Amino acid sequence: MAKKCLVIGAETLSRVVDKNDRDSMIYSDGAGAAIIEKSNQAGAILSHISATHSYEEANFLFFGPSYDTSQDSDVNYIKMYGRKIYEFALTHVPLAMKECLDDSGVTIDNVKKILIHQANEKMDEAIVKRFYELYDLEMPDGIMPMNIAQLGNSSVATIPTLLDMIRDGKIENQSITKRDVIIFASVGAGMNINAIVYRV
Repeated sequence: MAKKCLVIGAETLSRVVDKNDRDSMIYSDGAGAAIIEKSNQAGAILSHISATHSYEEANFLFFGPSYDTSQDSDVNYIKMYGRKIYEFALTHVPLAMKECLDDSGVTIDNVKKILIHQANEKMDEAIVKRFYELYDLEMPDGIMPMNIAQLGNSSVATIPTLLDMIRDGKIENQSITKRDVIIFASVGAGMNINAIVYRV
């Protein structure tokens, strides 16, 4: 008999994540999109990088039964090897961000904001700190806006959603103006890494 996987809307989201799992994640329903077009105006993607680590890392996120053995064993929940993902992200994402920035021709002191996948604030801060350490610098205050406390983790959709909130003035003490240089960075199932350097 096939296992039942619960992939459902936010109204029953508590059934997607196993409350008995110490690695449970904050999930939310969400979607984000960015429309890219050719233009003669200022502003452009200056560089980008994508990488897939799908050998040993492919199953860092997976479906599995509840850790409460009294629960229905045929129901699978979203699971992760939290420590492995944390270590993977801290190892690979800062290096991808650095490679992307170095390829852009922009110096790190010109980076106004880093919009990173809103997965875990502690992990995101550690990633950005390690990125700055690659340049022998300290992470500047206010460089990394966050909205996970308000919206949860909607995977890579968190990045365009965060950008929209900043542009609409919905994130306190955060702003983006024309000609600002922004780094977008994400890490997720696969394991996949993406980084983009963008001039507004």
